[in-house]
This record gives sequence, structure tokens and C-alpha cells, in this order.
Amino acid sequence: MSAVGGPLRIAVLLSGGGTSLENLFDHIERGDLDASVTVVLASKPRAFGLERARRHGVPAFAVSRRKHPDPTEFNDRLHEILERHEVDVVALLGFLSAFEPRERYRDCTLNVHPALIPKYCGHGFYGQRVHEAVVAAGERESGATVHFVDDQYDHGPILLQDRVPVLPDDTPGTLAERVQALERRLVPEALRLFHTNDPKVAALRKQLAR
Repeated sequence: MSAVGGPLRIAVLLSGGGTSLENLFDHIERGDLDASVTVVLASKPRAFGLERARRHGVPAFAVSRRKHPDPTEFNDRLHEILERHEVDVVALLGFLSAFEPRERYRDCTLNVHPALIPKYCGHGFYGQRVHEAVVAAGERESGATVHFVDDQYDHGPILLQDRVPVLPDDTPGTLAERVQALERRLVPEALRLFHTNDPKVAALRKQLAR
């Protein structure tokens, strides 16, 4: 954890455009979140999130999942880079590969998922696929979840979760816009709770440490 009174030091892992990363930068620059993004890692070399990081002067690295097909080797490389930077919390913001927290980040890795876990989650449920499945099933509500990461896809103690309606004329695209707006609110709030060691955060971290 960062020094008392110091900014929360965040490592962001992503695979795509980095809109959630840009949202973090906005909150930090407005003074709404006492934090700094210390490093950004992407599983795809052409992820635009890397360019967003560089524009803000943040070290950015690509660790190609395609070039590291073995999950252990892939995670070894991620951890090698993370260990070179000061990190209090790892935030998976649209990261489409499995991250292994291991001992170092066991109780300080957060993921945002565009659905109401435990529904529409797990291997194969990510991005637009989630919204397509929700609309096809005729669900009346969806939402977003921020949870601590363990050794399973989209699993681990839930920190924050909120809902949005699924409207009768929704497409996967229109639903995605509503869910993404919710994510833009939940992710900074989750990081604020982590930074202040909110009682719920402390309890969930203790649960993970068992």
C-alpha cells in the first residue's frame, strides 16, 4: 500500500482501446481520485491503450499473448514488468487474458466485468459477446461488477456491482454504452475504496489472504 497520505499507485492491464484508462486519467487530473497510473501493460501490441498511456507520460509495455501461448510464461513476463514499478493495486480494465495474481498481488488485483456476476461471466464471456448474450436471452437488466481477482475467470469477492435496465429496443451496442457509463463510475469508486482501506475492502482482502 502507498505511504499514508500518498497517491494510490495503479498498474493497468488492458487489451484494447483503453477508454477505461482514459477515464481514470480524467478522474485523477480533476482531483477526484488521489492516485497515479504507474505502468500500463497490454496483451496486444496494437492496443490503443498503450498510446493513451504514453500521451500521459506513463510507461507502457506490450506482452503479446499470441507470442506467449503458455499461460505461465505469459504471466511470468507480466510479473517481471510489474515488479520494476511501484504498484499498490493492479486494475484489469478490459484485459482479455487470464492474469495470475500469485502471492504478490493476491489481495490487490481488481477486475471490471460488463455483467452482473455470476451471470454472463467466465471463459468466453467478454466485451460485446456479453451484451449479445444478454440481449438474446431477453434479460430485463444488466450491469457491471468490480471484483477482486482469484485464480478463476471472472471470479473472486465482489466489491461493487450496479444495474442498468435492458430496454425493449436495445441492441448489444446500445446496451454496451449504458454499461460502459456505469463502469466509468464504478471503477474510480472501487479504487477510492481500496485507497482508504474501506471496511468492506479490508474484509475482502482478509478473505483472500486465508
